[in-house]
Amino acid sequence: MASTLNPTLLLAIPLAPLAGSVIAGLFGKQVGRAGAHTVTILGVLVAFILSVMTFLDVMNGASFNATVYEWARIGDLKLEIGFLIDTLTVTMMCVVTSVSLMVHIYTIGYMAEDPGYQRFFSYISLFTFSMLMLVMSNNFLQLFFGWEAVGLVSYLLIGFWYTRPTAIYANMKAFLVNRVGDFGFLLGIGLLLAFTGTLNYGEVFAKANDVAALSFPGTDWRLITVACICLFIGAMGKSAQFPLHVWLPDSMEGPTPISALIHAATMVTAGIFMVSRMSPLFELSDTALSFITIIGAITALFMGFLGMIQNDIKRVVAYSTLSQLGYMTVALGVSAYPVAIFHLMTHAFFKALLFLGAGSVIMGMHHDQDMRNMGGLWKYMPITWITSLLGSLALIGTPFFAGFYSKDSIIEAVAASHLPGSGFAYFAVVASVFVTAFYSFRMYFLVFHGKERFGQAHHDHHDAHHAEEEDDHGEHHGLAPGQKPHESPAVVTIPLILLAIPSVIIGAIAIAPMLFSSFFKQGVAFKDVIFIGENHPAMEELSHEFHGWVAMAVHSFGTLPIALSALGILLAAFFYLKRPDIPEALKNRFSGIYNLLDNKYYMDKINEVVFAKGALKIGRGLWKAGDQGLIDGAVVNGSARLVGWLAGVIRFMQSGYIYHYAFAMIIGMLGLLTLFVTLNGK
Repeated sequence: MASTLNPTLLLAIPLAPLAGSVIAGLFGKQVGRAGAHTVTILGVLVAFILSVMTFLDVMNGASFNATVYEWARIGDLKLEIGFLIDTLTVTMMCVVTSVSLMVHIYTIGYMAEDPGYQRFFSYISLFTFSMLMLVMSNNFLQLFFGWEAVGLVSYLLIGFWYTRPTAIYANMKAFLVNRVGDFGFLLGIGLLLAFTGTLNYGEVFAKANDVAALSFPGTDWRLITVACICLFIGAMGKSAQFPLHVWLPDSMEGPTPISALIHAATMVTAGIFMVSRMSPLFELSDTALSFITIIGAITALFMGFLGMIQNDIKRVVAYSTLSQLGYMTVALGVSAYPVAIFHLMTHAFFKALLFLGAGSVIMGMHHDQDMRNMGGLWKYMPITWITSLLGSLALIGTPFFAGFYSKDSIIEAVAASHLPGSGFAYFAVVASVFVTAFYSFRMYFLVFHGKERFGQAHHDHHDAHHAEEEDDHGEHHGLAPGQKPHESPAVVTIPLILLAIPSVIIGAIAIAPMLFSSFFKQGVAFKDVIFIGENHPAMEELSHEFHGWVAMAVHSFGTLPIALSALGILLAAFFYLKRPDIPEALKNRFSGIYNLLDNKYYMDKINEVVFAKGALKIGRGLWKAGDQGLIDGAVVNGSARLVGWLAGVIRFMQSGYIYHYAFAMIIGMLGLLTLFVTLNGK
């Protein structure tokens, strides 16, 4: 087996989806709908097959860390495109391409009647290219390019239905919030560049100990801590961590396939990948790790609370995504990087399954997303029902399902940590087990079981979003009286089945090699530092307690997390199948808490009043004083008035009389002679 990978083959992996995107985007009318989905699916399929081949090669000892193209050289600084292929990279490549392939196939059915069919396929294929460039990079320049590219494509996809005001608001909100995170991310990259003189990962990591010995100029803060926190602020925006999480729930305004692709499986996990890749830096700052742990714990618990009161099926899954991203972030904070990537992988499959299952339900319900109008769908949509059940069981961490192995490992890793903030994090991740089980099965019971509530007159709880969707599609929203739901076509249900399989088995298969072997210690540029966590014992203690995937699942039945999970399921069943009057009574009894959750902790209001209006006032002040007063008033109009005044003065001197000009010449000569004599006299 060759010790290095073929760069041409590696280059084909991101370029195949890019080629499909260009063809579907620029020649969509010529190739038609069938041509658009054929070329994009073919491009992603090629990327998936090559990613799997690369994965197998890396497992056999192959690697790659080199420049593919040098863009520019500025002194000693090289700006280049390069690939770093190791086990972390190939894991992300396989996750991105496999989920993307399922979403592409699913989209054929979901977007079948949409006039922007070719444009949508072009966008999602372009997103796949951007994400692959991000995870395959070996330097910060390419990482930042991929980082911004996925943000741009996300903006295009969230606002895909651009005639809908709520979609335009949502994509602008996502764009602006991510710019806040990206500003911190860019500062972190700039600090590392300033003090290491390079953008290459391996070269930066080689100088990490030197950077750790420095202080931030003018302060007693450690430079490595400031740089790592700045980098993590970028991850907070992209991976939707509190308080930069506010964009993700609103991003559900986009079509459901992009919810599965971007906001569950890939884009929002870019921050998790980035911190894992930068682990040699983060390992040198306990302060940064504690900050990450606390932010992740807040996100995991408090975003889960919001999922408990949502009625839009997609928003429940969206808040679930926020909570699970919090779990991954907590794992990063306690130096359990392999566990974070493990949960990233398992979560990608079961969360994509839940989003696509929600989309199938929406199709069956004739574009109605309100769970209060559903119920009893299991008999009409059996494939969607059973696959959604499997996804929900994986999400809540049911023993033997994929989510159990990754989530339980996170809880154990947090328990083994001694960093400041780990105590609160342990409480948060354990409490979130109950919360996750409750809102997941609240959704499951409301949608698939209980009384059939569809095919009735519309209730007053239909919101503006639904009315706009009806206007966009030009058709009746929801099932008419007497209509029944229907199972989705095979092009939709087959991806559900294919995603359900890894949602059940991938955890048991992957836990031992990913967490308790040398899988993540094969970093090309930094073999001796990545994922080892010498200063933090979480992974070492986990390895001592692991005795196989069967023993782990069997042992869990007597633990607190499983008891809390079972309690959440039972309480959801009691509330929404037996006594649906109780949730309404609790809502009225604790109206203050409900209003707090319904208004999402008033974070949008705070952002609007403090930041948006503050920025608006600053902007208006700069406009009035700077643009109108200084630039237009003083510089542009002022210079024009000055020229006009000078011209008026000079005009009086241009009389046309020779003796006037002669007199002016004499005065000028006297002035020059006076100046000459004065200077010589000195």
